[in-house]
Amino acid sequence: MKIVILDRNTVTNGDVSFAEIEALGEVTYFDVLLPEELVNAIGDAEVVICNKAYLDREIIEACPRLRYIGLFATGYNNIDTECAKERGIVVCNVPGYSTEAVAQLTFSMILALSGSFCDYTNSTRAGGWIKSQTFSYFPFPLRELNGKTLGIFGYGSIGRQVAKIARAFNMEVITCTRTPSKVENAEVVSRDELFMRSDFLSLHAPLTPETTKMINSETLAMMKPTAYLINTSRGGAIDEEALADALNNGRIAGAGLDVLSVEPMLPDNPLRTAKNCLITPHIAWAPVETRIRLITMVAENIRAFAENSPINVVNK
Repeated sequence: MKIVILDRNTVTNGDVSFAEIEALGEVTYFDVLLPEELVNAIGDAEVVICNKAYLDREIIEACPRLRYIGLFATGYNNIDTECAKERGIVVCNVPGYSTEAVAQLTFSMILALSGSFCDYTNSTRAGGWIKSQTFSYFPFPLRELNGKTLGIFGYGSIGRQVAKIARAFNMEVITCTRTPSKVENAEVVSRDELFMRSDFLSLHAPLTPETTKMINSETLAMMKPTAYLINTSRGGAIDEEALADALNNGRIAGAGLDVLSVEPMLPDNPLRTAKNCLITPHIAWAPVETRIRLITMVAENIRAFAENSPINVVNK
């Protein structure tokens, strides 16, 4: 079986092994390619694995031997799944591999924002504590999580894990979800109530027409001026101009973002200089243990396909 792996450098910088995939066939690797290079890279392969490369109808139809498209990801909006289905090509994602890691970064941001950690670290480095007249120096806001309300938009595996951590901090958990019947240990509310009641609002939903720019001037105006927004899902869920304006004018207290609408970040992104905005470069999924697990699950998907019993199929 000929296997082509695209976007290799989005999964490893040499710190994880692809041996489990290599054991399944003849593997050829490519790092990030231009769109016009993808057809030649895939060539006559039966299996292609990618992360963020866009495999649209034109590319899929130009690769007649292709029978399987796998992802190094849970999201699959970069694949024309309908075209693949028409051509009998199985498309498989990797659900759940990063649940703990994404929840961990979500709470890292909640803790950093509630404790003004970046402000305190930067001030201490600049000599602020040295100049202090008192032993304890607290010019920046500090807030307990105890008793605060965490709003979770989307209550899948990551949302549930975030809720589990929140309860350990004695936070009240509310959620807005498409599947309210599956919610346990959280109060189900409407979208508007979620915006209005949350002290921390964390996004954990896929990017769809309904969620695109759901964070906008109208919904930001519903939030408390003391509230914080966390996004570790998809950057397209936020109107970045509107969020920057809300942050700079104190309409919300802060934001923690691991994803942006265009990645890598554009130099003129308005959030780059927005007040009290923590930005990390799409790393919630990327601890080494998580990426090792990811490769194992990708190999399991390919093996199941080779045995004519595919799993994690997204275009049935």
